[in-house]
Amino acid sequence: MDQKILSLAAEKTADGLQEFLQILKEDDLTDLLQNQAVRGKTAGALLKAIFKGLPCSEEAGALKRLKIYSCCIQLLESGDLQKEVASEITGLLMLEVHRFPGQLLVELANEFVSAINEGKLTNGKSLELLPIILTALGTKKENLTYGKGELSGEECKKQLINTLCSGRWDHQYVIQLTSMFKAVPLTTEEVEFVVEKVLKVFSKLNLQEIPPLVYQLLVLSSKGSRKRVLVGIIAFFNKLDQQHNEEQSGDEYLDLITVPLDELRHVEGTIILHIVFAIKLDFELGRELLRHLKATQQGDFSSICPFSIALLLSVTRIQRFEEQVFDFLKSSVIKNFKDLQLLQGSKYIQSLFPNECCISTMILEVVNNSVHSWDHVTQGLVEFGFILMDSYGPKKILDGKTAETSSGLSRMPNQHACKLGANILLETFKIHEMIRQEILEQVLNRVVTRASSPINHFLDLLSDIIKYSPLVLQSCSSKVIETFDYLSFLPVQTVQGLLKAVQPLLKVSMSIRDSLILVLRKAMFASQLDARKSAVAGFLLLLKNFKVLGSLSSSQCSQSIGVSQVHVDIHSRYNSVANETFCLEIMDSLKRCLGQQADVRLMLYEGFYDVLRRNSQLANSVMQTLLSQLKQFYEPEPDVLPPLKLEACILTQGDQVFLQEPLDYLLCCIQHCLAWYKSRVVPLQQEEEEEEEGFYQYLDDMLESITNRMIKSELEDFELDKSADFSQSTGIGIKNNICASLVMGICEVLIEYNFFISNFSKTKFETILSLFMCYKKLSDILNEKSGKGKTKMANRPTDSFLSMKFVSDLLTALFRDSTQSHEESLSVLRSSNEFMRYAVNVALMKVQQLKETGHVSGPDGQNPEKVFQNLCDITRVLLWRYTSIPTSVEESGKREKGKNISLLCLEGIQKILSAVQQFYQPKCHQFLKALDATDKEEEEEEVSVSERAAFQIRQFQRSLLNLLSSQEEDFKSKEALLLATVLTSLSKLLKPISAEMLSWTSKICTENSCEDASFCKGMLSLLFNLHVSCKSPVGLLRDLSQDIHGHLGDIDEDVEVEKTNNFALVNLKTAAPTVCLLVLSKAEKVLEEVDWLITKLKGQANQKIIPEEASSQAALTNHPMEKTTIIQLGTLLTFFHELVQTALPSGSCVDTLLKDLGKMYTTLTALVKYYLQVYQPSTGIPKNMEKLVKLSGSHLTPLCYSFISYVQNKHSRSLKCTGEKEKTAAGPTAIARALRETKPIPNLIFAIEQYEKFLIHLSKRSKVNLMKHIKLSTSRDFKIKGNILDVVLRQEEDENEEGTASEHEGQNKEPAKKKRKKEMKCLS
Repeated sequence: MDQKILSLAAEKTADGLQEFLQILKEDDLTDLLQNQAVRGKTAGALLKAIFKGLPCSEEAGALKRLKIYSCCIQLLESGDLQKEVASEITGLLMLEVHRFPGQLLVELANEFVSAINEGKLTNGKSLELLPIILTALGTKKENLTYGKGELSGEECKKQLINTLCSGRWDHQYVIQLTSMFKAVPLTTEEVEFVVEKVLKVFSKLNLQEIPPLVYQLLVLSSKGSRKRVLVGIIAFFNKLDQQHNEEQSGDEYLDLITVPLDELRHVEGTIILHIVFAIKLDFELGRELLRHLKATQQGDFSSICPFSIALLLSVTRIQRFEEQVFDFLKSSVIKNFKDLQLLQGSKYIQSLFPNECCISTMILEVVNNSVHSWDHVTQGLVEFGFILMDSYGPKKILDGKTAETSSGLSRMPNQHACKLGANILLETFKIHEMIRQEILEQVLNRVVTRASSPINHFLDLLSDIIKYSPLVLQSCSSKVIETFDYLSFLPVQTVQGLLKAVQPLLKVSMSIRDSLILVLRKAMFASQLDARKSAVAGFLLLLKNFKVLGSLSSSQCSQSIGVSQVHVDIHSRYNSVANETFCLEIMDSLKRCLGQQADVRLMLYEGFYDVLRRNSQLANSVMQTLLSQLKQFYEPEPDVLPPLKLEACILTQGDQVFLQEPLDYLLCCIQHCLAWYKSRVVPLQQEEEEEEEGFYQYLDDMLESITNRMIKSELEDFELDKSADFSQSTGIGIKNNICASLVMGICEVLIEYNFFISNFSKTKFETILSLFMCYKKLSDILNEKSGKGKTKMANRPTDSFLSMKFVSDLLTALFRDSTQSHEESLSVLRSSNEFMRYAVNVALMKVQQLKETGHVSGPDGQNPEKVFQNLCDITRVLLWRYTSIPTSVEESGKREKGKNISLLCLEGIQKILSAVQQFYQPKCHQFLKALDATDKEEEEEEVSVSERAAFQIRQFQRSLLNLLSSQEEDFKSKEALLLATVLTSLSKLLKPISAEMLSWTSKICTENSCEDASFCKGMLSLLFNLHVSCKSPVGLLRDLSQDIHGHLGDIDEDVEVEKTNNFALVNLKTAAPTVCLLVLSKAEKVLEEVDWLITKLKGQANQKIIPEEASSQAALTNHPMEKTTIIQLGTLLTFFHELVQTALPSGSCVDTLLKDLGKMYTTLTALVKYYLQVYQPSTGIPKNMEKLVKLSGSHLTPLCYSFISYVQNKHSRSLKCTGEKEKTAAGPTAIARALRETKPIPNLIFAIEQYEKFLIHLSKRSKVNLMKHIKLSTSRDFKIKGNILDVVLRQEEDENEEGTASEHEGQNKEPAKKKRKKEMKCLS
């Protein structure tokens, strides 16, 4: 039979073949075809012949064809055919599809759809036909029966695709089905059906099946729905990551982990590569990705997750998107840090957003994930890290200081962003070997090329990198050596930071060390002073870190060396014996510095103590060097006064006078080195030969002799009596200033030396007092002279030579030492109030220095641990002194010149609390524990920071209550302000803020009337801080505004305002400007928070557009945010309602109020725009929003215009007064001031009109008349004042004609009416 069909097909005409096939039964035909196909014989030729004999023009032939198609599809699915035969049959079937009539195509397509949805496919080979069938169907124009109705071919296709996407797809055919749709012309709606279906299937597939599916989906996205594809992929992997993190965090579920982490990360990496490849081919996909992520940035960052960040970092490899992506990531990071900062500062916003995402955590997660072969992300990470560090690193400010704070402080978003950049680079460095050299090179390049701007953040990063792995960096030694060549040109601070950072490398690499020494030796003889100082800094660092055999272990070492470095040290070639030669060689180099400028010598003196402490075997060499230097300026004869040659310390070159030898620093260095040597080394050398003892005994004798002769010397011996010239304009004056500074420094050094060796001897304490009197006389003379000159002396000491440890010991001895045997000798020092005041003042000076620079001068000043310990000891003493001898008790005794000691103690406590919170935030618990002298050791675990802080707070509360209950003339405003500041600092340690503290502060503000502005501001600021930590402060603002209005009166002089007296602290003297400016600044902050909330609402509204059910649900969840926003604005509106009626004095209060009113209306406009955006007829406008609009129309807008008139009238009156008084110089100044103060008025009017404009839009859209309570504004920057116009016109009219006065009056009034009409027209 098959031969007959083939022979008939070979004839020229097809008539015979058609007749034969018509006779043949369908079943016979399909059986024949089946047999031929399975055997693999002439199946293709047979099928061709059958199609030739069954034309679609005849219905019977078309139906038989349909049967043949069904048979072939079954054959293909059976898997019985050979590959070549199956391909041939498929090709023939594809060619003939377009000949089918539309109705049969529908049937054929339906067969496919039902087979797919019912899971009848066995191998999916026949699926290649489906796109051809659907395409052919789409071209049919006639109406076809589909279901119960009639549809066009295009509509049938749409229905079929819809049915196909609604059914269940077998997992193994998902990729094939998705790929199939590429070949079908699809409308946007059809693409959406397909994309939604494929995205739903994601969760049911194995992880390994997802990358090829994503690839097909991305190809399909070129037809449309790009955003939906990207959003779906990102959401799916974000969900997977979250599930994985939850599984890992919950130990009980460890056995149930669904996906191995390694596999998940590799799949994510592959998919990121697919998406980046797709973006390279279709830039619109990249633009859509950025558009989508920027939209979520305004809302809750919902699409920003580790996966999307990794994707963006990979996209940076495409040049077109590089800049845009980095800008987006940068702005997202800074916005996120700002959001977190705003959340920290506001309790009510925290309650609305309990789980705000942290982008920095996500980025660091990406760094960790990149270990799974994400090479395409690594380069982007490195670039982004440097972008953050470059953009947000510390900036140089005007006086050359760096505008940055310590790590402990609650830092600004910029500093957090910079730190994030450093963390990204450090973690990337640790994980990826390939990128290490590049990171190191870039860091070193920035250190060298940006020397003029602050680069501490790069030096810190370099230090962390080297500490992590000094051995790894040996391979990059050439880059480090190259950097050393620039040392001579870098600032000293940079050199010190750089050398400290690379110090671990010096221990593992001989070449690096040798090249550094060469560079430093060259720098020692450079012409630039900075280069020589850098050389000294470098050599001192080497001496500190290369230990000589037999040196003591340095328990108080300030720079810890990491484990890896210690490990390196053991296995390196540099042993302690070799180090000795090396160090003595450096000492020889350093001795040459003693002939150079004062700055170079000073660096040397400041560094020797640390060298000695870390390398005790160098003691002999160091001490001999210092001794020989001192001998040059020492008078050996015991009777010669003064004992030191001060003239030799000063160099005169022509008219200029310089300090050549900082003798005070030299003596200070000797004193500290000697004290350390005697306490640490001498006890261990009792049995050794006496040669060692020689130098320290000799130095002791010299210092003793200097002390005795300094006491005997009069100021005249130094030529520094009261009659001496101390002016800065003459050479003699400058010289005398330098001499005075040296003598005062020497006195301080000797005071510390004598206390150290005194062993509480009365004679020594008398000596100390005599030295202090010498210091005091000179200090008084300098103060007196500088007071006359009205300028501070350039060479006046701003620091003290006393070490912080000594200040701590001295204060403890003066105030707390109750040992019987010490009583008599200490009474010598205690008898001098001036000396005790001086001791406390030096403590204050040290703390101030710590706050400004982050360290203190003197030994161990760079060691945070030691400084913290000293702070604790000093605070304990100051606290005891202040609480046991209050200022009132002290002042009831004899009155002396100078500050009250208890008050100084309180000032010290305030400064130390501030410094501890700035630099030692994590150690606050330790600090408070150290203050509590009654604390028992067994209880130490139980007492929390809050309890300890509360205990201290109660002490200061008692002091403040005592102060406030004293007589008015005894009230000390300075002490009251300090107490308020101390309470504010301590309240920050209460977690959570206690209601007791809030009610106490509120009571103080309510019941105590005080006219001191600074104390009032301090207490009210504390009240606001406590309020903000518990709830929103708008109610407090409203109460305070009522008080201000009551005390200052109304802008309408005829209205008498009822006084509310909510807070007694608000009175006529404090109401303006103090309290007024304070409440306005707080209101401004609340407006910022409300603005932020509205932006969040808008962002969330943008994201809700996709599914309708989600939007209605989200509307419900947004309800609390909207409600909070409206309540905040409503209460703020009543606050402004009070202030805008208040007769505020001209100046900053009026100016700030006008600006803040403008911000209030801008925020109201933003809220109206939000409701315009989300308005739906079903939900309407909330009732509380309508009330807010009504309130603004009745209680604020009309009063704003009255206030503007009040301000303008006040200015015109003041201008008139100044014009009458003096028309010459003051006139223009007064006019300029008036213009400046009225500048915010046009902005305010514009803000009001914008608000009204959008209200009109919202009224039209919602069909609710929101404008019924608002009188349309007619005020502008100009006014036609009818009465003035009358006068001018009458004057003109008198000159011309008298008879036409009434006519002119009519003309005068007419334009005003017209103008009003025009304005009303415009606004309506």
